[in-house]
Amino acid sequence: MSMTAWALRRNVRRKNYSIFIRYISGSASSGRATVNPPNEHCIEKVLVANRGEIACRIMRTAKRLGIQTVAVYSDADRDSLHVKSADEAVRIGPPPARLSYLSGAAIMEAAARTGAQAIHPGYGFLSESSDFAQLCEDSGLTFIGPPASAIRDMGDKSASKRIMGDAGVPLVPGYHGHEQDIDHMKSEAGKIGYPLIIKPTHGGGGKGMRIVESEKDFTDSFLGAQREAAASFGVNTILLEKYITRPRHIEVQVFGDKHGNVIHLYERDCSVQRRHQKIIEEAPAPNISEKFRTSLGQAAVSAAKAVGYYNAGTVEFIVDTESDQFYFMEMNTRLQVEHPVTEMIVGQDLVEWQIRVANGEPLPITQDEVPLLGHAFEARIYAENVPKGFLPATGVLNHYRPVAVSSSVRVETGVEQGDTVSMHYDPMIAKLVVSGGNRGEALVKLKDCLSNFQVAGVPTNINFLQKLAGHKEFAVGNVETHFIEHHKSDLFADESNPGAAETAYKAAKHSAALVAACVSAIEHSAWNESNQGKLPSIWHSHPPFRVHHEAKQTIELEWDNECEGAGSNLISLCVINQSDGSYLIQEGNDSPSLDVRVTRAGNCEFRVEAAGLSMNVTIAAYLKDGYKHIHIWHGSEHHQFKQKVGIEFSEDEGGVQHRTSSETSSHPPGTVVAPMAGLVVKVLVENEAKVDQGQPVLVMEAMKMEHVVKAPSSGSIQDLKVKAGQQVSDGSALFRIKG
Repeated sequence: MSMTAWALRRNVRRKNYSIFIRYISGSASSGRATVNPPNEHCIEKVLVANRGEIACRIMRTAKRLGIQTVAVYSDADRDSLHVKSADEAVRIGPPPARLSYLSGAAIMEAAARTGAQAIHPGYGFLSESSDFAQLCEDSGLTFIGPPASAIRDMGDKSASKRIMGDAGVPLVPGYHGHEQDIDHMKSEAGKIGYPLIIKPTHGGGGKGMRIVESEKDFTDSFLGAQREAAASFGVNTILLEKYITRPRHIEVQVFGDKHGNVIHLYERDCSVQRRHQKIIEEAPAPNISEKFRTSLGQAAVSAAKAVGYYNAGTVEFIVDTESDQFYFMEMNTRLQVEHPVTEMIVGQDLVEWQIRVANGEPLPITQDEVPLLGHAFEARIYAENVPKGFLPATGVLNHYRPVAVSSSVRVETGVEQGDTVSMHYDPMIAKLVVSGGNRGEALVKLKDCLSNFQVAGVPTNINFLQKLAGHKEFAVGNVETHFIEHHKSDLFADESNPGAAETAYKAAKHSAALVAACVSAIEHSAWNESNQGKLPSIWHSHPPFRVHHEAKQTIELEWDNECEGAGSNLISLCVINQSDGSYLIQEGNDSPSLDVRVTRAGNCEFRVEAAGLSMNVTIAAYLKDGYKHIHIWHGSEHHQFKQKVGIEFSEDEGGVQHRTSSETSSHPPGTVVAPMAGLVVKVLVENEAKVDQGQPVLVMEAMKMEHVVKAPSSGSIQDLKVKAGQQVSDGSALFRIKG
């Protein structure tokens, strides 16, 4: 036993905590664990070894059950929502995950310090670390999850493939061996055939995954996957599998107790992905037969029983849409990110089940008693730059207004307005979960909620999610993992389509006119508030008094049209204050004017009448990069504009100084800038080296995802400004190409 474990067990005993220690002996013949009777001493205090939305979600259930909660946090999360939500909170280290949330010793010390009897790992971080689960067991703490042996067996994807093969579960052809030499791996890849997929043997979330189309790309992809796996999971071993060209990703929620009972709670379709990460999940899976559903569920239960599994787990399958054959992919030995969609369709709280199973209780229902209640969707809302290939984004949530929750709408989030999305962790802002009596009803609700989910301060994928949810093929359930790629012309702005650019510009002009009217109303209200108690001035009344003419002002707004690809459009508007209190908005002499009447309904809410239509409008504004950024939401529309102000630099809450556009545009021709804020992990060439177009020059990492920066043209590398280990901000100069 390690010194840390010995000290913690000694500390636990000395404080006489009511902790039930389980001794488990495996049975090689049955694969089932022998367990003690249910724990007489239920968990009274739990430490949540995670952060963000999942920590908040676990604490919500724990508090409902009367269980005290302990949060852990890094310096970056000191004021975060999960810290505020807990009864107690303990600092465990600096921002990098490896020094805080991945530090098992620091978390165990926090448990001992606070007297926590159990640890819930959430998902990610240490949730699938068999060593950490074993340390908890050895230290007399209840690990709210599966036994360490099951995590060990299923956490190693190569070992799990062998176990599943022995259990008769179908497998995708591939290499799952221990030999990791690059030449050996390349030889095995040749035997499998291209295209193939490279995966880390540990972890999940798409991190480290690479699709390799040909032998010439194998070495770089393999080494990159190893680096990313090591950074994310601390293990860099890799497996290879044949790549199925038109697959669906369907997973089954399983649950077991310590009395040998294992059931499934139906399946989830997680096929709609970007960067190998899920963004929309749904349950149950659309367009499958009851026979297929039954076979899938039975295979998942068999997989769990093969390793003596208990608590929550997910068995993932890849489904070949051409043959309708399913293959075992992996088992996630933890609560999944997308577990709420299952909760919606079975009417159960899976975190409560986890706690009760950890206490030694049997499952509350049998397989035959599992209900199927309608349909549910989950959409993951990320801080990311969709036009830049979904690169993660950082920044301050200057405006954050999720939709209202109800019995059929959930918002799982770990942030509040004013929080910073850090480069150190996953950029997920929230999970929007909706349910309905059937798939059609749930989809209508999903689209409505997405249109009303407001975030400003960082770029998000909300607009992209709206396009996905509104796509005709998605509407009928024709989903597979290449859905985004196959329908990219519908989902992304098309720079070659002038009609689309013109339509987008007209919509933006209309929104700009509404912004101009609302900003004028805000300015009038602000003047009145600042002059309360003073003699009213006719010059600042509403409308302002003028001799022989109406008061007017010019408002200039910049708008980026994604359909045009580069630069900003300047929209210049003349705002005329009319005698009846409304505003006449004009753009140039030839464009028709728009009569707008504004009634302020709140701090940033308005009721606006324009062109015979009355609507609710929300405005959010903040200063950044020498601009006033203005967001407007009305109906299903959301636009962002910039207004130049006399500020050269501004600082966000994180103290990061940002450059104005004039500075970033002053780089010499051929300059390549950082596509995101992050860490330079590797520089592949030297200054003045000759490179070809498309050749990798350096590798960046943000939020554990690698991004390769390539030469945009052939030439020589000049002014190479960065080195490995250096942090860079979004838009900073990296190097220059001289032709």
